[in-house]
Amino acid sequence: MKRFNPETKTFKVFHALYNGATLTAAQAKKMGVGNLAAEASRIRQAGYAVYSNSRTAGNGVTVTEYVMGQPSREIVALGYKAKAMGITV
Repeated sequence: MKRFNPETKTFKVFHALYNGATLTAAQAKKMGVGNLAAEASRIRQAGYAVYSNSRTAGNGVTVTEYVMGQPSREIVALGYKAKAMGITV
């Protein structure tokens, strides 16, 4: 799996998610990250399972939360199948 430069925004987000935090865009802004979705995408491309969950806050606003988890068996199976077919990144 890819390692991230500790001086980047991607590392800040990765470190928080890897340690079990759930991040929203507002929390990411406090960390200096303007586009949390882009950082989550970079982490996914490095091979980590980052999930986004939408919920409605108490004031009626829809909030997207990001959390790191375990990939499903189906995703792992698809990865192995792609590799067997010669598909690489």
